[in-house]
Amino acid sequence: MDGAISLGVGEPDFVTPWNVRSAAIRSVQRGETQYTGNRGLPELLELICAYIGARFGINGYSPDRTIVTVGASEAIDLCLRAVCDDGDEVLVPQPCYVSYAPAVTLAGGVPVSVNCVAENGFILTPGELEKAITPKTKAVIVAYPNNPTGGVMTREQLEAIIPVIKKHDLLVISDEIYAELTYGAKHCSIASLKDMSERTVLINGFSKAFAMTGWRVGFVCAPREIDEAMFKIHQYTILCAPQMSQRAAICALKDGFSDGFASVEQMRFEYNRRGNFLVNAFNSMGLNCFQPRGAFYVFPTVESTGLDGETFAEELLKSRKVAVVPGSAFGQAGRNHVRCSYATSMGQLAEAIDRISQFVSSLKG
Repeated sequence: MDGAISLGVGEPDFVTPWNVRSAAIRSVQRGETQYTGNRGLPELLELICAYIGARFGINGYSPDRTIVTVGASEAIDLCLRAVCDDGDEVLVPQPCYVSYAPAVTLAGGVPVSVNCVAENGFILTPGELEKAITPKTKAVIVAYPNNPTGGVMTREQLEAIIPVIKKHDLLVISDEIYAELTYGAKHCSIASLKDMSERTVLINGFSKAFAMTGWRVGFVCAPREIDEAMFKIHQYTILCAPQMSQRAAICALKDGFSDGFASVEQMRFEYNRRGNFLVNAFNSMGLNCFQPRGAFYVFPTVESTGLDGETFAEELLKSRKVAVVPGSAFGQAGRNHVRCSYATSMGQLAEAIDRISQFVSSLKG
């Protein structure tokens, strides 16, 4: 649609830092265009383990239990295919990333929704977790910082759900792709807590923190038996992640260790500024908006307009040419919300807010 502003895509508007791009170019110029080992380049595997240890205190994994994947998306698929037998239930806290439930279904499992609400900061609570568990429950997906809500679970909140997880012998699938993008408290990984790496599949990657979405390079670390099962699936379906992308990821980590991850810090600062702008704007127009503590999304409720999220998004696009994502895309818990990505310039965000404000005023008319 000509003239439309999109707040829909969950992709950094920053370009991959030049040092990272340059490393990939040099790699291609050297003729490094072959397959790598199935797990990935040894140097990258070592760096990944050093990175998650230094940045997030995760020390329970090693290079021989790590796989470089084609984005975090492949890692999610690998994990679910490795662990799901037909009919196994996987708990999916909602609102959540749109691919989790379909990926569980494709793996032969049954996705079971667990509602998370704004009043609790969209976190997974012990009570809601316990309520959803049946004899068929095998795993729970824990995805914080959260897409679409911006919710974050603190160390204390994660520790509160661990007794329930251990009581029912559940596997944790922890998607931490937004781990570097938190505002205020530093990200805490459930895999860093006592005895949890042995029952956690840790998923992360380079797309969000390093503005490397198109490079398609992620990673997964897992307990030994699950790692071995994932590795078989990976080597027979994907073989390996592209070598030039792996070379770029090596540079991102090596230079990050050298300069204190300066480019990550710069992006985090800018995202925080934009998020605060949107939260204040939505609250001022009467659309109650949860303050995101991570990722780069806001998730305002549109109930005060009398519309559900889907109708609001459709009418907003038609009348004011602003694209947002209906909250129902992330599960029925989000049906009265819309998701707005602030991975776009302040100028675009300001113009979008002007248009949304006009639209909301016309509804209250």
